[in-house]
Amino acid sequence: MKKQLSRVYWGVTLFLVSGILAPLTALAEKSGDAGEAAKGAVAAAGADNASSVGMYLALAAGFGIAIAAFGGALGQGKAAAAALTGIARNPDASGKILAPMILALALIESLVIYALIISFVLSGQIGKLMGLG
Repeated sequence: MKKQLSRVYWGVTLFLVSGILAPLTALAEKSGDAGEAAKGAVAAAGADNASSVGMYLALAAGFGIAIAAFGGALGQGKAAAAALTGIARNPDASGKILAPMILALALIESLVIYALIISFVLSGQIGKLMGLG
């Protein structure tokens, strides 16, 4: 049974990896410098491309902070629940549980703050793209 699950695991992993890597070959640069090709494509597209890129940057910033806040809230909830369960089972250990819990909550919150900073940076790039900054 365990060998069969391992075989299924590797089969699914191989399928997912090939599904991700195979389309990348279609996007590969045929010849020449990729940087020069990108500059030419941006120049040809003009302002419409800048507005599209700005739109996707705004979506990325919004989704990034939303996912980070959601993940941080889940992590903090689980950490607090585990700490409270430990304190409920052994009230004498509350002093030993409280300090590491607060440290863990601070580290979880720092990751959310990093996501907020990244969303601010992406928002600043939108202004530069549109010629506002």
